[in-house]
Amino acid sequence: MPALDWQGVLTGQPLQWILSGFLTTLWVTLAGALVASLLTLACLGLRLAGGRLGTAVVAVWVSLFRNTPLLVQLLFWYFAAWNGLPQAFRAVVMADHPWSVLPGNVWWFTPEFLCSAWGLGVFTSAFLTEEVTAGLRAVSSGQREAALAQGFSSWRLLRHILLPQGLANAWQPVVGQYLNLMKLSSLASGIGFAELTYQVRQIESYNAHALEAFSVGTVLYLLTGIALGLLLTKLGPTPARRRKTNTELRSEEPC
Repeated sequence: MPALDWQGVLTGQPLQWILSGFLTTLWVTLAGALVASLLTLACLGLRLAGGRLGTAVVAVWVSLFRNTPLLVQLLFWYFAAWNGLPQAFRAVVMADHPWSVLPGNVWWFTPEFLCSAWGLGVFTSAFLTEEVTAGLRAVSSGQREAALAQGFSSWRLLRHILLPQGLANAWQPVVGQYLNLMKLSSLASGIGFAELTYQVRQIESYNAHALEAFSVGTVLYLLTGIALGLLLTKLGPTPARRRKTNTELRSEEPC
């Protein structure tokens, strides 16, 4: 077995490709997580306040995006949905915009970045909706009834009472979904998005250092996943906060 040649991966143009792909992966993960979080919040609110119609819409949304492959969804957003947008909008996106460059020389206002972030966010929102819903169901019905008796609207009930406790109950599965989003960003290479996997494959074609390139890519994904998991776990609701919240809310319930 020939010795590994790390100079062919960690120097010159290949190293620049790896750094560019790694930063692109981080930015699209952040953008996709933001999209997923906003869509999940909208789905939870619709399920809570939308009656039968809202519940049915969310059920279709979850079923559709949970039960179809992500790569197929990305191909749809990029090759079908994107071409269905107005030509004027597509022309604006395709133009050069100096303000759309993120740190690391990552261009976000491009069809590839937008479709990747949107596709990852939509796919992840379907799973997050079910994870958080399970956490919401663990909140006692007495707290819901007490809030409604005090005049809370459905959105205020979700924002101030259900969501904080539901997230605390389901935080570890939620963290897992965000980690999945980061790893699944590798599928965006299928639409020509130059994230880490795309750049690693480019090195393989450039100098045939496939083993070294994929080893470096694997280590970067591993370290990113570990760091992201530790960060989200630390920032998430703690059991102490959860107990305090439950105690405070129980004290507000009518006797």
